[in-house]
Amino acid sequence: MDAAEFRRRGREMVDYVADYLENIEQRPVYPDLEPGYLRSLIPTEAPLEPENYEDIMKDVERVIMPGVTHWHSPYFFAYFPAASSYPAMLADMLCGAIGCIGFSWAHSSVERAALIGGVMMRKVPTDKSYAVTGDMLKKMVEEDRAAGLIPFYFCATLGTTPSCAFDDIITLGPICNEENMWMHIDAAYAGSAFICPEFRPLLNGVEFADSFNFNPHKWLLVNFDCSAMWVKKRADIIGAFKMEPLYLKHENQESGLVTDYRHWQIPLGRRFRSLKLWFVFRMYGIKGLQAHIRKQVALAKEFESLVRADKRFEICAEVIMGLVCFRLKGPNELNQNLLTKITNSKQIHLVPCQLSGRFVLRFAICARTTESRHIQKAWQHITQLTFELLQELRH
Repeated sequence: MDAAEFRRRGREMVDYVADYLENIEQRPVYPDLEPGYLRSLIPTEAPLEPENYEDIMKDVERVIMPGVTHWHSPYFFAYFPAASSYPAMLADMLCGAIGCIGFSWAHSSVERAALIGGVMMRKVPTDKSYAVTGDMLKKMVEEDRAAGLIPFYFCATLGTTPSCAFDDIITLGPICNEENMWMHIDAAYAGSAFICPEFRPLLNGVEFADSFNFNPHKWLLVNFDCSAMWVKKRADIIGAFKMEPLYLKHENQESGLVTDYRHWQIPLGRRFRSLKLWFVFRMYGIKGLQAHIRKQVALAKEFESLVRADKRFEICAEVIMGLVCFRLKGPNELNQNLLTKITNSKQIHLVPCQLSGRFVLRFAICARTTESRHIQKAWQHITQLTFELLQELRH
């Protein structure tokens, strides 16, 4: 979908939404369908080729709307209000377009979870490729048990934030299973790339995982927020969060046919995020999404080649996907000064990481619209600022 079609479809969607809300009281406020009705109406897999937008919108009425409880119907008198207004919808559209994530760099969700849970967390050392291996984990588990501690959870990462490293889950998984430790796999960024067969070997060992998470809002063309999580035994999650006040009970809750997501999380409600996935999967098709990821990997490789051709710089980690970690050869202070120049120039935006005690610059291919010319221009800007920095130091 290009800008011209987006303009056209956007106007159509505004009309659809306005018609929906103007005539909402004519719709049944509560669906008259059996749980599981949707299974026979949608395919089990995303389409390989892009589909027609008109067909998707027809399916909104055929597939989606019959199962919706219309919270904004004037006949909805349950729970409390779910606020809605035209100004808010317009702002939500703009919010989605801006796509501001709203956090400061080094967010550390696993560490925060340990603080919230009141448990001790230990970081497992990595090898020279910044990945955790089974030998390292085994050693720490033995040390913890000898100290009277009970290791119960391990978070492996496929595509780490600093360097896009991949933990060796094929050796880590059996250790976690033997030690009765929950193994969670965080594939927030790189998980989307596994739709491409050439990256699937990095998933070897995933069968040992108890849970797996990735963020379509990072690399699958779905705007923030949209995070997909799988668990091997959903009873482990539901058992931890299940609450049954009278006002939330319904006749189908014990049937086994209903997946009630309020039991899967701490918040009670959630946005209809799967609708974004459904639209994107159908409009791009698997081939379109694969092409997007492969294009961005190729752009990262292009930038890597530019860095390697300049003897003043070095590559600091293997470039596997869309991230290049690089630095000026020399002390950390030199690279800190270079990043300060880059930031102050306001032409491009980079953030740093630390690898093996070294201050490293991260160059991540992020935007859907990034092309080779942007890579070339960014590199020219970096080299110009590098020249200025080195000249200043000489004087």
